[in-house]
Amino acid sequence: MGIGVLGAVLIGIIVLLILLLRMKIPAFISLLIASILTGLFAGLDGEAIIKTIQNGMGGTLGFVATVVGLGAIFGGILEKTNSANIIAQKLLGLTGEKKAPLAMMITGFFVAIPVFFDVGFIILFPILHALHNKTGKSIIHYAVPLLAGLAVTHACIPPTPGPIAVAEILGASLAWVIILGFVIGIPMAYAGGIVYGKYIGNRLNIQLKQETDTTSEFAEFRHTFGKIIWIILLPIILIVLGTLVKEGYVGLGSNAINQFIILLGHPFTALIIANLLAWYLLGKSSGLNSKQLGDISAKSLYPAGIIILVTGAGGVYKQTLVDTGAGELLANSLQSWGLGIVFFAFLAALLVRVLQGSATVAMITAAGLVAPLLTSYDLSGGQLACLVIAISSGATMASHLNDSGFWLVKEYLALTEKQGIRVWTIASSIIGITGGILSCILFYLL
Repeated sequence: MGIGVLGAVLIGIIVLLILLLRMKIPAFISLLIASILTGLFAGLDGEAIIKTIQNGMGGTLGFVATVVGLGAIFGGILEKTNSANIIAQKLLGLTGEKKAPLAMMITGFFVAIPVFFDVGFIILFPILHALHNKTGKSIIHYAVPLLAGLAVTHACIPPTPGPIAVAEILGASLAWVIILGFVIGIPMAYAGGIVYGKYIGNRLNIQLKQETDTTSEFAEFRHTFGKIIWIILLPIILIVLGTLVKEGYVGLGSNAINQFIILLGHPFTALIIANLLAWYLLGKSSGLNSKQLGDISAKSLYPAGIIILVTGAGGVYKQTLVDTGAGELLANSLQSWGLGIVFFAFLAALLVRVLQGSATVAMITAAGLVAPLLTSYDLSGGQLACLVIAISSGATMASHLNDSGFWLVKEYLALTEKQGIRVWTIASSIIGITGGILSCILFYLL
């Protein structure tokens, strides 16, 4: 029976990769097909497979769809009110031209909390271009730190969709993921962005043509740096505080007060509050009317919808492995091979990332493989968060020719394919390796 179930899992993985890589079937459909075939080959009947799909999809999306949707609207308003540019300009003013790479890394790190990786890079590119024109240095000096900051936060720190999806599938606390995302994420961004960025920037002198106009259509919107940072960090602070109160680490008086703080600290409530503040303090104060803000919100949900569906399919894949008993068999195999669960999580995400390109699909697929193994382990909240970061790190590595992000970087920086590999494939790999090592160390310390 064990061989049959594990064989079914292997068939499912092979089918998934063929659908994604050879046939170019969307990840949502590919994951569902792979889940159905895994269930069939493992001996589940048709009714059981349909129930597995319903349970896996519903159990995952009840939380993820709400949080990803709220996060997407929040990020859309921040993007369209020039907030990312204001953060960058303020940090550049504080650090000076000499430390501009550090300012760009920090900018990317904070901007990607509410804004998608590719959107963050596009809206901040004019600042990279301006720095490049002013100093005459290779644009790589400034681009790699920015990209590193964006990539790390996009993969490791909620409320970005990837870590939210993985945390929900693994049952990890978002507060723990946020805390360890910062603890591990900062060294990740520094290693890949500042250290490697300086190295490759000194060896690859990329000069772009000067542009007369690098301003966005919303460049006239001006807000204070403090207001923007406060609005971005507020939901994170509320989520962490709510979890600390819920788990008994912090007490704030009566039970009624504690319950109110727990309510405010739930991701649903925290992001609703952040959206309301962004709507009025950034959107309305910029002169945008309700219709314009509504249009911004609707457009920001388009990419979120794809992520939500893929995440739901990942939940189905996980549920299939649970219902067929494959998760327990895989856990026993890992233990007999002496392969640690953190390394398995990192490696699973890395392999899927290298094969099919999308970091989000790699994270969700790896989480689906890891989640059924957890019943064989007694893990703390911090250790579960380390697993989330390990998966995120593996999925961040090796951005190459099958990744849309690779081509975005290549085209904007006017690189050849070979230069793109030297710049971003290696940088993303350094980021991922650093995160994998640190998450493994902390897993055994917590």
